[in-house]
Amino acid sequence: MADGAPSEARGVRYERSGQVARLILERPDASNAFDLPATWALRDAIDAAAADAARDDIAAVLLTGEGPRFCAGGDVRSFVAADDQPAYLRELATALEEQLRRLSELPVPVVAAVQGSVAGAGLAFLLNSDVVVAAASTRFTMAYAGIGLTPDCGVSYLLPRAVGQQRALALALTGRVLAADEAADWGLVTEVVPDDTLAERGLALAEALATGAAGGPAALGQAKRLLRGAWAATRAESAADEVETIAGAVVSAEAQERITRFVNR
Repeated sequence: MADGAPSEARGVRYERSGQVARLILERPDASNAFDLPATWALRDAIDAAAADAARDDIAAVLLTGEGPRFCAGGDVRSFVAADDQPAYLRELATALEEQLRRLSELPVPVVAAVQGSVAGAGLAFLLNSDVVVAAASTRFTMAYAGIGLTPDCGVSYLLPRAVGQQRALALALTGRVLAADEAADWGLVTEVVPDDTLAERGLALAEALATGAAGGPAALGQAKRLLRGAWAATRAESAADEVETIAGAVVSAEAQERITRFVNR
């Protein structure tokens, strides 16, 4: 996809500028909540990002949401309107979780810049991103139990790993709403910035990752794969993966150039 060319607007828009791809949630009138069409639009945007990453056309992804709220999770009105609510929710939860997992598996860093409120499955977007910057006024909540529902989209698996089991249980069971500073203290958010600098900071982080200011793009992609994959591996399996990955990396052009620069300082 050419620089700046958007995908069809169905809930998620894909754009590319230089080495940064942008995934933009664009249902602001519905607080960027997800129904099935928006989920298929997310799939298409991730397809585009994966293809651009495979061609080395991008080296980072920036995830943002239009409007005052980042993401309210699943679109409650969409499954209330369904003829078969359990079947609809089963399809929506399965499909959205699959796409979020694919987001986390992209071979480039994913930066999420969030504002307003993040609720329900909206938390899964953060948990599947690699760096999260939040506007200072942002609020975070599980929200599921408030309408008699239960976590989905991998939140049950990922949230305790991010913030610890007891904190995750407190969010799920008490209806607690986290302020942005609390979310950063808990490890749910990487950093908090003034509301009016969110867009600028999110883009700056993505561009720094894409241009190699933080390290070689291939090395960053492999680092996120190793760290995320370690949850599903034994220590021995993780260690063996590390050994093979670093041994392969050392002969890459990226590493050889950076190593030479390092030793010749």
